[in-house]
Amino acid sequence: MQEFEYVAPTSLEDAVKLMAEKGPKAKALAGGTDILIQLRGGRYQIDRLVDVKNIPELNQISCSQNDGLTIGASVENYKIYESSEVQRLYPAMVDCASLVGGIQVQGRATVGGNLCNAAPSGDTIPTLIAESAQALIAGPNGQRTVPVEEFCTGPGRNQLADGELLVSVNIPPVKPNYGAAFLRFIPRNEMDIAVANCGASVQLDESKQKIVSARIAIGSVGPTVIYCTEASDSLAGADANEASIEVAAAAAQKAASPINDMRGTVEQRIHLVGVLTKRVLRIAISRAKGE
Repeated sequence: MQEFEYVAPTSLEDAVKLMAEKGPKAKALAGGTDILIQLRGGRYQIDRLVDVKNIPELNQISCSQNDGLTIGASVENYKIYESSEVQRLYPAMVDCASLVGGIQVQGRATVGGNLCNAAPSGDTIPTLIAESAQALIAGPNGQRTVPVEEFCTGPGRNQLADGELLVSVNIPPVKPNYGAAFLRFIPRNEMDIAVANCGASVQLDESKQKIVSARIAIGSVGPTVIYCTEASDSLAGADANEASIEVAAAAAQKAASPINDMRGTVEQRIHLVGVLTKRVLRIAISRAKGE
């Protein structure tokens, strides 16, 4: 592995400066469960590794009914699924955060890192999209926000420009009669990469019989996690029943563009998208009804 400088700034301003000085030759380190493996494997040739674990803004997690959920880019997965407020208000985030790697990995890996790694199979990304999350980015030119569905631009590629860092992901406050869920399919019982995964959210009306709006995202079936706009839009104004779920699942299958690889075939993945979309929507609707 190539030698590089290791720095551990304690402020966001210093971290941005240190990243900007080296441009594409600098990488950020949060949990390290992806970047360290990639560096050892020679995927990146860098001059500086910037440890962002000591920056307060990146280590904060806050969750409330009025303000929503903010997850700093360096917050470990276990802090998400162990939070009683996240369990109560954002169970879909518990669904996905508790599945990333094993218990040892969850003590280091971060949602921010999972997003920045931009793997098509990233297990937290479909839920973030389903929950309308926004990515807060800081760089030499100040701060900006990007919808998570636009953050990943290809396998291993994202919206971050030279000198920029992901600060946090921010999910809006939960409204009454709202529910979300996440599921994946893997070849083993645990600690594996998804053959397909799906996150979805639904907003029901006051009667809890009609869907006001929905968001569906599918992973591991394209170059990036896919926000299924047609499938999502098909549920707006629809009855919260099996017929509507079937229509949405079929539309999600059409949005998938998988490949054959060692974990699954194109046909299997398209089939799984339909199965997972239906199951996730049923859970989301059930949660929205308070069942």
